[in-house]
Amino acid sequence: MNCRVVVEAAVPVFDVETEDEAIRIAISKTGEMLNPDLNYVEINMGERTSPSGEELPPAFIAADEALVALELEMTVFNVEREEHASRIARKEIGQLLENIPLEVKRVDVLEDEDGDEVAETGDDSADGDHADEQVDTAGASDAEPDEEDDEEILPEFEDLVE
Repeated sequence: MNCRVVVEAAVPVFDVETEDEAIRIAISKTGEMLNPDLNYVEINMGERTSPSGEELPPAFIAADEALVALELEMTVFNVEREEHASRIARKEIGQLLENIPLEVKRVDVLEDEDGDEVAETGDDSADGDHADEQVDTAGASDAEPDEEDDEEILPEFEDLVE
């Protein structure tokens, strides 16, 4: 199963005067931290609401410092459950965004027919690499080189016994 995961990030920005300036700087700062390792993560402005349901701008400014809500979207391939996809996305993004709080907002399951083709072509995704490793490992166990591996392992074991 393939999933599209949306993670909300609270990005601090310093020395800003307007909300637009804070948003631009936060997007730029986040893009620099994610690239080149996670250049497939989409960065969008987040949505904030007041307790009464009123929409608020994504940036909160106080004393020339801002806290900007951003939404980071990425596709996670070959997962068993939505929870697994959210953990992978949060881990991959969180490793590069140090000291920035993250929260998974939503996980959308993608259609299998499109996702299977993408996963088989080795698309550059956070856990696509992990999934390919799992597939490669499974494929290697069915191939002939296992017999060669057994022959190499047995003499080493016998040497250890002697």
